[in-house]
Amino acid sequence: MKKYISKFHYLSQDLPGRSHIDQVQLACQSGANWIQYRCLTKNDEDLLNEMLIIASICDDWGATLIVTDHIHLIDKADVQGVHIEDMQADFNAIRASIGPDKTLGASANTFDDIQRIAKSGVVDYIGCGPYSITLTKPNDYPLLGIEGYKTMIGEMMRAGIDIPILAVGGIRLEDIEPLMLTGVFGIAVSSAINLAENPGKTLKEIYNQLI
Repeated sequence: MKKYISKFHYLSQDLPGRSHIDQVQLACQSGANWIQYRCLTKNDEDLLNEMLIIASICDDWGATLIVTDHIHLIDKADVQGVHIEDMQADFNAIRASIGPDKTLGASANTFDDIQRIAKSGVVDYIGCGPYSITLTKPNDYPLLGIEGYKTMIGEMMRAGIDIPILAVGGIRLEDIEPLMLTGVFGIAVSSAINLAENPGKTLKEIYNQLI
């Protein structure tokens, strides 16, 4: 079953002085229609308490809510899906666990990752990166840059792989137009908005580049 996937994914992050709840409220008020609650530092009780409030905010604004990794909690709140950052995960087992209706997203860095994920036949979209240097999710994966996405999209077309690819990792406002010209479906952004002087204004500027 093909699901709606937004071209713009907003990711919350652990920030001093601004909670995930405050981040999501601001993002929804500024027009974000797809929220990924990405919190990997709290225990289950605190996660669920925060998730319930965030789910209520997303419901009020009509935004899709995706949770990073915490599969065991997504049925305890009004959550529309889960994003799995482990590229080696058993996606068929995850799909069996969450059922057919929840959205399932996956992370990738290479075309081989994309092939393996797409072969499962159960993933709805792939966040592929990092595009550039990012401190949100520190890793040692090669930076893709514009040429990397061009190459990857070309390989996907030749292989007949049709799954939405979102560029992610260190994306700034000025990167969006050239990134979209590579053929990616959309983008996922965190720090460029969350660390901006005016996060709401920056989110609107980014969103307007995609519509």
